[in-house]
Amino acid sequence: MTPLDIIIVNYNTVDDLRACLRSLDDAPPARPHHICVVDNASRDGSVTAVHREFPDVEVVALATNVGFAAANNVGIRRTSAPLVLLLNSDTVVPAGALDTLVARLEATGAAAAGPRLVDDHGRPEVSWGPMLSPAAEARQALRVRLARSGHPWAQRRVARWTTQERWVDWVTGACLLVRREAALAAGLLDERYFMYEEDVDFCAALRARRGRVLFTPAAQVVHRRGRSFAVAGTRPSPLYDRSHVAFYEKHHPVWAPVLRAWLRLRGRGGHSGEAG
Repeated sequence: MTPLDIIIVNYNTVDDLRACLRSLDDAPPARPHHICVVDNASRDGSVTAVHREFPDVEVVALATNVGFAAANNVGIRRTSAPLVLLLNSDTVVPAGALDTLVARLEATGAAAAGPRLVDDHGRPEVSWGPMLSPAAEARQALRVRLARSGHPWAQRRVARWTTQERWVDWVTGACLLVRREAALAAGLLDERYFMYEEDVDFCAALRARRGRVLFTPAAQVVHRRGRSFAVAGTRPSPLYDRSHVAFYEKHHPVWAPVLRAWLRLRGRGGHSGEAG
């Protein structure tokens, strides 16, 4: 069986991190695997808790919060298995999910793959989508609104979207399996994205090198979305806006001034996406 490295970036989510690691410990993947937690200078005792409760897990304790993309790159560079799973600390992995995800990636020849994500109540998340553009974002926003709606028709529609295996432009970095060779060829994650859009950009880099990205509902993972921000008490909008502008400056430079102007009109600045 092909070995697997599991990289978990953590920032002040000690309770969720415990639950994530416990799920992997209770029902580990059948294949050889190694877990590496990259901690972004948490202040909630995360590093101590992992050392004490999960002694087989490697911990890389960073001195500062370098962001999600950069921390994942630290983990990728620290490990060596042919397959790499980027996994959020606010996920719970059921038995067999990762083995199924790997099996679908290997069977299809995909460069990267993501599972069906559901919340604590089993409601599906729209965890894949088209390459970002103004029109694509409008369609994706509609899908997300439907996914969050309690209307039975909307739920049936979202269920159809999230129960069909398909080739997609991107899958979310909350649970993203990638071939190491493909990740290295793509230059890893672009560190100008402190948080948000790095997964879409990364999948675009994989596809630019003829790698295909697979969404497969054969594997399912629970995602307790947004826990880092809930714990930190930080509004996500400024970071999202910054990454959004950076993405458009890189991929749609003609539209970037329009996006910055729109953000200013909404009182949200429109800062450049340069890393820092």
